[in-house]
Amino acid sequence: MNLNVLRPHAEHQYAEELATLAQFDTHPRPAQWKLSPWAVATYLLGGKLSNGFEVSTKYYGNRRLIEIAIATLVTDRALLLMGVPGTAKSWVSEHLSAAISNDSTMLVQGTAGMNEDAIRYGWNYAKLLSEGPSMGALVQSPIMRAMKTGAIARIEELTRIPSDVQDTLITILSEKVLPIPELDSEVQASKGFNIIATANDRDKGVNELSSALKRRFNTVVLPLPDSFDEEVKIVETRVLSIGKSLDLPDEMPPLKEIQRLVTIFRELRQGKSTDNKTKIKSPSGTLSTAEAISVINNGRALASHFGDGLVKASDIAAGLMGAVLKDPVQDKVVFTEYLETIVKERDGWKDLYRACKELL
Repeated sequence: MNLNVLRPHAEHQYAEELATLAQFDTHPRPAQWKLSPWAVATYLLGGKLSNGFEVSTKYYGNRRLIEIAIATLVTDRALLLMGVPGTAKSWVSEHLSAAISNDSTMLVQGTAGMNEDAIRYGWNYAKLLSEGPSMGALVQSPIMRAMKTGAIARIEELTRIPSDVQDTLITILSEKVLPIPELDSEVQASKGFNIIATANDRDKGVNELSSALKRRFNTVVLPLPDSFDEEVKIVETRVLSIGKSLDLPDEMPPLKEIQRLVTIFRELRQGKSTDNKTKIKSPSGTLSTAEAISVINNGRALASHFGDGLVKASDIAAGLMGAVLKDPVQDKVVFTEYLETIVKERDGWKDLYRACKELL
């Protein structure tokens, strides 16, 4: 693995775990799968193997949801991971691809301006002009490469893609074939091929999926963490992992700061205080677990380069304001009210109250 890479692919970062799982995996494997469904679930959810090897947890949440997602990929149905931003849809998609195909790079990033070439294929126009239409002039999309090799392809933000381009997937998912009319040819999917797509319904650029396309997907909704302790654990784990790749100090932020941040995010999301005594207005943003991780890492960077290395309330406040104040007018009113009614009155939170007020 190249140590200079900012964010290694999952199959490289966790190569030892994948290799060890493959070695001790005695369960039946579908065609072209590098691991059995049982081993894929163990890779994502963590566990101890028969030789005592400890597999780290990649996803904290409902085990049954992950089992349903994996079982879907064994069938001829594609998998659609739904949820609000920050519920680990892309994270789960990447690790499923890494465990099943040992390759998470066959990725199509959905955008509002995307055309069919990104899903089907394009052309090398220099070769096209000199040779005419030929396989040598054809530029394969990640979907086509996955079909040929019997691997998992990923589509991020499916609902960002224009509806007419989305429907390009219908033939691929139903017939398992990608026609190439210019060459009077086609690419048939090899066993093991499937697609994992992600989507959220909070995006202002959402394009609804057609009924025909919806029927080709099995939808699994990934929720926000159920409990406070679970969310704190996710933030701790991911902060440590991301911090290593960013060369941030090894010293973790105080647990108190992570707990305070998670408390704030959960209260603002749910519209009530943790004791259920006070109603709270919610800001326009989602305040996801992913954003909490970003706020903590931003605080670590501030403390490391502009402080004494110890993460304090003043380091957390800057990132917190950026996460909450997506609408500079409406969200400022909401957050100011939250500071005065909740944060100011909470024992041991005066430092955070002052740090936030200084930035408002």
